[in-house]
Amino acid sequence: MMRILPDDQISELINILKLRFEKNQHRHKDINWINVETKLATKPERLWSLHQMEITDGEPDIIGYDKNEDVYLFCDCSAESPKGRRSLCYDDEALNSRKENKPINSVLTLAENMGIELLNEEQYKKLQELENFDQKTSSWIRTPNDLRKLGGALFGDFRFGRVFVYHNGAESYYAARGFRGIVKV
Repeated sequence: MMRILPDDQISELINILKLRFEKNQHRHKDINWINVETKLATKPERLWSLHQMEITDGEPDIIGYDKNEDVYLFCDCSAESPKGRRSLCYDDEALNSRKENKPINSVLTLAENMGIELLNEEQYKKLQELENFDQKTSSWIRTPNDLRKLGGALFGDFRFGRVFVYHNGAESYYAARGFRGIVKV
């Protein structure tokens, strides 16, 4: 099912994205907004996903362009892990394993419902090269299957002048841990 925003929400979202794009040129030095806007007009389902990122306080912005796929990469660029996506365990297996105090959802399910991809370790570290994110919070990142099969999941943050990637039980959740996503347009 393709999810499409109403025209008034599309206009509002495009304006927000354009202002953020102009304010944060260091994230996308060689990218022209006109080209981005043209591409957005052809991908209404991606606008819906970007809107989901926006309403959960992710502050999506362009962090690059993939020439091979001919897509712009939008990522959550809020200073801290998006407020509307915190207190979640890693996946449904972890969620179902909790006997008490279950969170309302899991990271992987929410990301899928939003139409976004969870950042992997490499993408998370690349994002941190643009500016320092998650200095007070942390963000779950895509966990390799071999680690997940052992019950763990990965998260990252920025402390003491560097990026750290840690592990936790996938069933854990914290008020200061959410997740960042990426959308290709």
